[in-house]
Amino acid sequence: MHTTHTDDSGARQAVRDRPPLPTPRRGLVGLRSRHLGLAFVGCGVAMVPWLVVLAKTLPDTAQVRHWSTAWVGLDALEALGLAATGRLLLRRDPRFCLTATATAALLVCDAWFDVTTSAPGAELTTAVAMALGAELPMAALCTALAVRALPRRPRG
Repeated sequence: MHTTHTDDSGARQAVRDRPPLPTPRRGLVGLRSRHLGLAFVGCGVAMVPWLVVLAKTLPDTAQVRHWSTAWVGLDALEALGLAATGRLLLRRDPRFCLTATATAALLVCDAWFDVTTSAPGAELTTAVAMALGAELPMAALCTALAVRALPRRPRG
């Protein structure tokens, strides 16, 4: 359902006008949100040993097929995320916070992999400049937009 708002507060007002979230109920997997939350925390903790294994066993270099496809695909997803976020903002659709969050994550990943996979010298300098001058500031903006769209809890 798309609602049009004529006031100046835009998307934030649209978020406030949404009906309250339903009380937790059994989801697709039959778990309550508490159980699901515990499962996610457990999965995060369980990844720590795997990170140690990766750090000790992965080679320093690798030859990969479809290298350019991977990078073009990542940049295409970023472009799609930025465009979708902009479109939703223009429509004052509160779902912009979803695309902004996903786009921020993609931009941070892009900066990380650009810097960590660059050869020393000019390539690394360019990657750091792009990360600091474009990717990370845009990720911060996307994150700020998403956070500002969250409903505010009443104080007290």
